[in-house]
Amino acid sequence: MKTLIRTTLLVLLTNLLVTVRPAAAHHSFPAQYDADKKITLTGKVTKVEWTNPHIFIYIDVPDAATGAVVNWALELGGPNSLLRLGWKRDSLKTDDLITVEGSLARDGSNLANARTILMVATGERMLSGSSGP
Repeated sequence: MKTLIRTTLLVLLTNLLVTVRPAAAHHSFPAQYDADKKITLTGKVTKVEWTNPHIFIYIDVPDAATGAVVNWALELGGPNSLLRLGWKRDSLKTDDLITVEGSLARDGSNLANARTILMVATGERMLSGSSGP
């Protein structure tokens, strides 16, 4: 009887650890981004990464004060979210000029969570599938 109880507890504990671990690996929006620190960036796309769990877009943005070009990383939703919103893998291409509205990273880096993306050439506005508010 004691062996059955121990085995049952071991199985339950193992199942608990297996199901909790993936949830802890994924970050939440408030942990990484500050919804109160809004930013609008306009720049040229330098790279688009269609990977799970999130798509990242990198843009070169000229700094208004110094004129230096700063490369920003912009986090969007996952590939499935964006496909459901009407995106295609070639919706953004290198050298496309875009304006992005989003929230800054809490760590002060050149990272933001994108909320909307405006294609400057066409005026098309796209949602980013962001997990933010």
